[in-house]
Amino acid sequence: MIGRLILTYPDASRRLGSLLVLTVIALGLYQMGISAKWLGQVLPISDPWLSENPAGGRVVSSVLIALIAAVNWKLLRLLPRAYQIGGVWIELFVLLMLFFYSFDLSLPFIAKKIGFLITRGVTTTLYISAISIAIATIVALLGAIAKLSRNGVVYGLATFYTSLFRALPELLTLMIIYFGLPLVLQAALANLGITTPVEINPFVAGMIAIGIVFSSYCSEVLLSAFRAIPHGQYEGGYAIGLTPWQTMRLIVLPQLIRIALPGLGNLWMVLLKDTALVSAVGLPDILRQTFVAAKVTKHAFTFTGIACLLFLALAILSSFVINWLEAYTKRAEARR
Repeated sequence: MIGRLILTYPDASRRLGSLLVLTVIALGLYQMGISAKWLGQVLPISDPWLSENPAGGRVVSSVLIALIAAVNWKLLRLLPRAYQIGGVWIELFVLLMLFFYSFDLSLPFIAKKIGFLITRGVTTTLYISAISIAIATIVALLGAIAKLSRNGVVYGLATFYTSLFRALPELLTLMIIYFGLPLVLQAALANLGITTPVEINPFVAGMIAIGIVFSSYCSEVLLSAFRAIPHGQYEGGYAIGLTPWQTMRLIVLPQLIRIALPGLGNLWMVLLKDTALVSAVGLPDILRQTFVAAKVTKHAFTFTGIACLLFLALAILSSFVINWLEAYTKRAEARR
């Protein structure tokens, strides 16, 4: 019955569906306890009525926000796709800024203290991320090649390595390397008659731990990329007289990078966030500097919000760079 009515009156059904969606959104906003204070700020004349009718103010506020969202949706649909994407990003970013602004943050105080997080926190985060992804890529490339080997011993070692470090939590791996590896090295040196205490720098421990963990994930990405390259590419290289190394460097690796780049880009975004784990061993990354600043100044939410914005900025910049690299590799492949 309902299906027949929808087919018979499609325009009326569409309008009724839109009205139902608006009603659900308004009810959801009302149940969330949406405030009507913004109405008093936009229309000061409504302040007395809002004070006398708080429930009615919430109803009006919920309905108006639902209507604004509907009008915004209609206007965005009139734009070309590229402008729609840009408009959504701008609107959501403005809403995020308004969310932080609603907590009455002191902008002069933030401007004064943000350099403290950027000069040390962001620099440390980017530094350890870049070195870790380089280590992970090199180890993952060797692991992927080992998984393609017909040698059972080599294949077994590679699969055990990736299975182990994909199973262990990143923080646990970091703790094992930071606290456990010095004990192993110290015991090994003691067998050689050397009793010097062994300590690992927090930066080195974080770099090794993150590099090892992400190399296990990266190896699967590279393995899939290797398998996506037709075997005829190798045979063609051998047929024109190239050595296996030359075939790998000149024919396989360019295709491998293009195929694996989206997966590697995703791993970079995850790695960028997981560098926050190194704060557990005292490394002054963004998160560690945030905790220190919050403890000293007693402005915990302020510095937490700054840390969120810094990570968001790094993620957006990384997305632009990754997209540019993907477009560049596609253009390079088209010219070949």
